[in-house]
Amino acid sequence: MAGIAEWPRNVKLFFAANLLYQIGGGMFSVLYNLYIQGIGYTDAMNGRVVSIQSLATACIFIPIGLFGDRLSRKMLLIVGALFSGIVFALRAFAEAEPLLLALAVCSGVFAAFFQVLAIPFLAENVKKSQRLALFSAYSSLMLAAQVIGSMGGGVLADALQHSGLERVASLRFTLFAGGIATLAAFAPMLFIREDRRKSEPPKTSPAEAGRDLGPEAAPEAVGTAAEASGSSGRSSRLIFWFVLAQLPIGLGSGLVVPYLNLYFTNRFGVSLTTMSLLISLGQVMTIVSMLIGPSLSKRVGPVNAVVIFQMLSLPFLLTTGFTNIALIASVTFLFRQALMNAANPIQSAIMVDRIPDNKRGIANSLTQTAFMLGWASMGPVQSHLVTTYGNYWGYAITFSITGALYVSASLLYYFKFRESRPDRRLKSSPVR
Repeated sequence: MAGIAEWPRNVKLFFAANLLYQIGGGMFSVLYNLYIQGIGYTDAMNGRVVSIQSLATACIFIPIGLFGDRLSRKMLLIVGALFSGIVFALRAFAEAEPLLLALAVCSGVFAAFFQVLAIPFLAENVKKSQRLALFSAYSSLMLAAQVIGSMGGGVLADALQHSGLERVASLRFTLFAGGIATLAAFAPMLFIREDRRKSEPPKTSPAEAGRDLGPEAAPEAVGTAAEASGSSGRSSRLIFWFVLAQLPIGLGSGLVVPYLNLYFTNRFGVSLTTMSLLISLGQVMTIVSMLIGPSLSKRVGPVNAVVIFQMLSLPFLLTTGFTNIALIASVTFLFRQALMNAANPIQSAIMVDRIPDNKRGIANSLTQTAFMLGWASMGPVQSHLVTTYGNYWGYAITFSITGALYVSASLLYYFKFRESRPDRRLKSSPVR
């Protein structure tokens, strides 16, 4: 991948916008459920907030994907950044349960804009040969911004408390700052130049091709139309399997990831600064693993690389769930975080390479929907397990369930998307 100075202007502007957006999101991901605890609510309320926000995001994914394929992705991204920032700022001061839940719904809706449209937007602004490297750089930048947000948020909140500010007030101030950072993300998007969407004539306009070639080419045009129809069917089947493979990941992730800060503070009693530092270090290690992801992908193939990263994360996941030693939990958490998330840009590259441009938005929205449905459904389950079995066995059970779900997802992904050997590919039927 070329250096940053040689990237397309649109990509650089989008990266600048995403940097601000993720800084604000990083602050919220680390501190918001601690704020909910601070104003007097139980873990069950945290579970409801995560679930309803995730459900709202899942419900809007498909419409956003469809609109993104047909309308201006630039304008949708601007709307998402603008209203995400406004809602974040309002959430910093909300206390009543109905308002907490209503703002969680709004936050979930507007968060979907960036989650669905980022990958298709980047894919249409670079060459196919640059995509894997760009997606790795994008994911790394996203995590680096979250590091700044989560680490800076925890340190700022602790510093405000040490200066005499009440705990809840310090969290409010920090969350409001995160909202302002997210709001500012819309500004770089205003300067993006969006060209008219390019289509794929050979795949989408076989009849046009037949007319251009004249009457004698009509039988060939009919054959091309049949091939296009078959290609559309294959794309739909591929999207279905991508979605199905993502669902167990969402279920497992929804049991663990939104509650990692509560895991460290409840089981080990760590400070806000220590907890935010740990989560930030996890993001830093993920950045490193994402940058080596393309090299592993070239050596063993992208599908094998995804499965290797995910399976290597499992021992660290289970150790984190069962250990009572804070140092061991910290180290294993860091490795689990890095290995599991390193596969994300590779999966994005696999999907955009195998799905036609005119279906990438809906494909990405459907896979994101499957993921967020997992988060939406697991919030009450997680809070019930921890409330019922306590801070040791409750988390041990949730981490174990997550491990089983990750194994099933990796096996499904391998058997459905593994690359054929060259000799087998030559012999395979075009409609397989």
